[in-house]
Amino acid sequence: MKNVIISLACLSAMISCAQKETTMVTKKPNIIFIMADDLGYETMAINGGESYSTPYIDAMAKEGMRFEHTYAQPQCTPSRVQLLTGIYNVRNYVRFGELDTSQTTMAQVFRNAGYTTGVAGKWQLGKDPDNPDFLGFDDYLLWQVTEPRIDSIGYDPVRFPGQGYQSGGRDNRYSQPVLDHNGKVITYEREDYGPKLINEFSLDFIERNSKEDKPFFLFYSMILTHCPFSPTPDSPDFMENDTTVMTYKGDDKYFDDMVNYMDKMVGNIDKKLQELGIAENTILVFTGDNGTDAPVVSRFKGRDVEGGKFKSTDAGTRVPMVVKWPGVVEPGTVNTDLVDFTDFMPTFLDVAHVQVPNSLRLDGKSFYPQLKGEKGTPRDWIYSWFLFPLNDGPKVFARNQKYKLYDDGQFFNVSEDYLEENPIPKDSLDEETLKIYNQLSNVIDGYAQKRLDAIPSSSGQ
Repeated sequence: MKNVIISLACLSAMISCAQKETTMVTKKPNIIFIMADDLGYETMAINGGESYSTPYIDAMAKEGMRFEHTYAQPQCTPSRVQLLTGIYNVRNYVRFGELDTSQTTMAQVFRNAGYTTGVAGKWQLGKDPDNPDFLGFDDYLLWQVTEPRIDSIGYDPVRFPGQGYQSGGRDNRYSQPVLDHNGKVITYEREDYGPKLINEFSLDFIERNSKEDKPFFLFYSMILTHCPFSPTPDSPDFMENDTTVMTYKGDDKYFDDMVNYMDKMVGNIDKKLQELGIAENTILVFTGDNGTDAPVVSRFKGRDVEGGKFKSTDAGTRVPMVVKWPGVVEPGTVNTDLVDFTDFMPTFLDVAHVQVPNSLRLDGKSFYPQLKGEKGTPRDWIYSWFLFPLNDGPKVFARNQKYKLYDDGQFFNVSEDYLEENPIPKDSLDEETLKIYNQLSNVIDGYAQKRLDAIPSSSGQ
């Protein structure tokens, strides 16, 4: 009888282990995508930056994978459109501040696959109050949905004694923020700080869904480090020098503080995953939406780099990227493959084993195999079609890690000529480089046929 009891106990333990293993295999992974605002590649110490301290992101890189060649669009809305649709701007970009609602977003696909979807931070993808929900997000705390960037309440006489009430002029993303919580506009207290509130919402979203054992997709679209450059709660003069939010740029001396605070917010997310015991079932990605803004100048590998936001150079398009996923991503690895913002949608769907809808023809390419340490099928090139409102027409280029070709024929070795000051004549190219030139030229010609007069539904693409 004793032997029977022992055997039954062993059998029970084996069944329990098998069930646990099956659960681990079949359980959908959580996905958290953190995107800083206006933060170029040169700002991160892990990439060779010398100006700022980012210990939490540095630690993420040591515990995960750092990417050296991730490229965004030079401005916020274009990057977000590519990110959420997996499609190049040439095929679906309408105008600044809008994502055409005929498009299929990765949030919609995740929602249909049983994920709870959340977005926190900067929106700037449409002003309709139902827009975030329509585009696939169940839960959100956002800046700049229905309310404009400039606060209509004007000056606060408590913070600006003697100046009285004046209309307009105060940026409302930082101190005394104005945010939209699931369709309800909230004007917070004057001591409240937008990035902190958004971080707290994100932490709560993670904890709630973890406790309910629901897979989730969180798009954490950070407000930091966008101007106006202003004090953070960790700055000695927070709430003492609030005049910085009365101008568009603020005072760039605070950029350092903003980077530090941004890093701390990222660290809060990482610590929460460990606290809840879900880090191994959560892929955590950090990047930036475009280059650093002017007038910020950062020290990078022994040289000064001026913020290149809005520019098609490396300073405007190359962004930091770190991926942490314990048990999947090998700690301390560096990846030199090309990645652009169209690649996140197919990669995340691949990670979650969610099929790309048959109606979609994505431009992005999954780099999930690389995250697992496999070779995968890396890109040979990336493409960019960027329409800035102040330009006469779009900036168009294709590139690889070393060379970049514009649609006007200008060709650069960007690994050496990072400011793109010395175009290389085509007739001077050797045979190998000429092949690259022709390959990039074919990419540009191919996408030139895809710009549409009207944006159709995704099923028609």
